[in-house]
Amino acid sequence: MVLNTILKPFRTIAFVAALGAAIVPVGFGGIQSSHAAQGPDSVADLAETLLDAVVNISTSQRVSDSNTRIPRPRIPDGSPFQEFFDEFFGEKDGQQQPQPRSRRVNSLGSGFVIDKDGLIVTNNHVIADADDIEVNFADGSKLPAEVVGADPKTDIAVLRVKPVSPLTAVSLGESDKMRIGDWVMAIGNPFGLGGTVTTGIISARGRDINSGPYDNFIQTDAAINRGNSGGPLFNQQGEVIGVNTAIISPSGGSIGIGFSVPSNLVNSVVAQLVEFGETRRGWLGVRIQPVTDDIAESLGMKDAKGALVAGIIKGGPVDDGSIEPGDVIISFDGQDVKEMRDLPRIVAESPIGKEVDVVVVRKGKEITVPVMLGRLEDGEQLIAQDEKKDEQPETVTVLGMDIAELDDVLREQFEISDDVEGVVIVTVDAESSAAEKRIAAGDVIVEIAQETVRTPEEVRDRIKELKEDGRRNALLMIANKTGELRFVTVPMR
Repeated sequence: MVLNTILKPFRTIAFVAALGAAIVPVGFGGIQSSHAAQGPDSVADLAETLLDAVVNISTSQRVSDSNTRIPRPRIPDGSPFQEFFDEFFGEKDGQQQPQPRSRRVNSLGSGFVIDKDGLIVTNNHVIADADDIEVNFADGSKLPAEVVGADPKTDIAVLRVKPVSPLTAVSLGESDKMRIGDWVMAIGNPFGLGGTVTTGIISARGRDINSGPYDNFIQTDAAINRGNSGGPLFNQQGEVIGVNTAIISPSGGSIGIGFSVPSNLVNSVVAQLVEFGETRRGWLGVRIQPVTDDIAESLGMKDAKGALVAGIIKGGPVDDGSIEPGDVIISFDGQDVKEMRDLPRIVAESPIGKEVDVVVVRKGKEITVPVMLGRLEDGEQLIAQDEKKDEQPETVTVLGMDIAELDDVLREQFEISDDVEGVVIVTVDAESSAAEKRIAAGDVIVEIAQETVRTPEEVRDRIKELKEDGRRNALLMIANKTGELRFVTVPMR
């Protein structure tokens, strides 16, 4: 992917990345310190062993041209140009303008073989939304591919092809062992040119470019261009230590600032995609924020470090009180949490159901709390359900009114006074008897037939009782948002 001069959000530039950057193993035998400034004498031997494992990925997608239809301009009746407009816009002799057509859009990226039987790793944005995926090998052969699984959060995808004979494969190395200044090599498909080798060094580690929740990129100056996305970044032993994903570029070409997803993160994601077809990440169930100098001082901490717990997810793994709002998490399962962004990545890489020790600072003291991890994907569904409930409260329909329990959200929405209690009216059918009686959304039902009601179910049951008793009208005590009361009789038709 290509990032503009200023780092824009990752997803907004994913298409450019599809022609993105690829970095491949830099296999060059021992490098003498006297040659460090010039780099290795040659990477020919290493490149020769790796080129067959790096592939070009071609994708196609059918898109509609409906957005490109030309609107017909208005012309005066009887205009001498009428027939020309009719013919141009396809409406001559009563014909309608042609229906929008679809067209096929192609894009190119890179990838690499990790299993001789046909497993290939690439970027998710290279194959996202593709209708057809074709893998092109160094020997000129081509094979159709299917998606085993994809993970947009790390931009990693796994493909499968069915080769006639075993493929040349490469292995994932230990990105955590790489140091700033180590030589690396990239192989990919820049601008659709095919297998291209470039070399450079690791310029930085742990880069956060705001592309996702687990940003921890390796930065390299090895030339990476459009079309390299999904290609490998190799160490000197020919092991993949990164998957090339993004570059900073004002022009779309390499200026020596490229980013790769580290292999230690890729390894766990690929393993889950191959086994389950999806990711299964650990989940702690907390909302967090950075620990600033002011917050650290107020909590009696010497250094501003860790992740401050701002809230607990209801129904989550630590909803039992083991971790509390205001705690600062400084260590998780033996790994230091130096800053807030470290925690989501460390937790996500931990197995579901594992009991881990979490060290927190609470009221100035460090304590260790044992926690059983849940599954992130389940947690995301739980949060989404809660947000949906907040947006659309559960309602009961009676007498042409949708009513709901009066909670803090609805109280704030309708600006209802704190001393008003009852069941809030969310909507009123304009054709209902309630609307005829000038009952409106935001009014609160306090009593029905002189009996207090607090839940929608109580209102529904009370209305049912009145109907069974032969009553034709229901006497409602209604409060407006300020608490002013009035009685209203509503026909029960």
